[in-house]
Amino acid sequence: MKKKVFIDGSEGTTGLRINERFEGRDDIELIKIDPELRKDPAEIKKMINQSDITFLCLPDAAAIEAAEMVENDNTVIIDTSTAHRTLEGWAYGCPELSKEHREKIKNSKRIAVPGCYATGFIMAAYPLVNEGIMPKDYPVSIFAISGYSGGGKKLIGAYEEAGRDKKFDSARVYGLTQSHKHLKEMKAITGLDAEPLFAPLTTNYYSGMIVEIPVYTKLLNKKKTPEELRDFLADYYKDEKFVRVMPLKEEEKEGNVLFSDAKSGWDGIEIYVTGNDERALIMTRFDNLGKGASGAAVQCLNIVLGCSEDKGLNL
Repeated sequence: MKKKVFIDGSEGTTGLRINERFEGRDDIELIKIDPELRKDPAEIKKMINQSDITFLCLPDAAAIEAAEMVENDNTVIIDTSTAHRTLEGWAYGCPELSKEHREKIKNSKRIAVPGCYATGFIMAAYPLVNEGIMPKDYPVSIFAISGYSGGGKKLIGAYEEAGRDKKFDSARVYGLTQSHKHLKEMKAITGLDAEPLFAPLTTNYYSGMIVEIPVYTKLLNKKKTPEELRDFLADYYKDEKFVRVMPLKEEEKEGNVLFSDAKSGWDGIEIYVTGNDERALIMTRFDNLGKGASGAAVQCLNIVLGCSEDKGLNL
């Protein structure tokens, strides 16, 4: 029997991409709200409670309101907003982190999809902290670049409008107050004592991102060379089809550089380790709209449905 799926916020960037990933699927029936009633609370509540699974592709306040509308005990909510990622009772939608994470997603009625920057950071840092290699009080810094689609419709419009301001030809550095919305989950999910210092930027391309974590190896609990760090992460994720821990010096194939849009349209994540015995860089490269948003949401859906995790996704 087909599962009824409702996307609340289906006209947004993430909602549209989730819709695209359902093309050709025979196990899902998308139920759609009348466009004229898409902001009517009574109609939204009706659609949510008719569904087996509802995706919330909404701003935080609206996502909180929508989650509170659930009366059907069988309805699963998969929320792509920031609102519920660190709340008790919500599964954090990154199954690769541990067997416990995957089981919680499988058995939960409330699933919070990770943020894009948070995904890149947590998938690199969680194993290190969890296994005692990186101390919880490590002074973590994160440098990251993303395509402008990560900023939603308003930023996309600013980059793509005819005759746009020339300033958008250059890098746009933001998060200057160190209060980025992903910091809370970065700290909570990894178990770090403090939020990282985070320096994100966007620039003139649509999608794809790189997240960098610089590491002084002498400050780790267990000093490791880049090769040892790479081998540890490769072993940690060895059974995960969405994760590719790249061979040491793989970046030489790109001229000893990495391009941040290279994985646009792909739903997995790459992990690189570079540097030397004193200073290493751990980097993740993926699509901010794929593993960083809608691809991760659909992966969570697939776990709930008990089908192959990559069904409808591009690996």
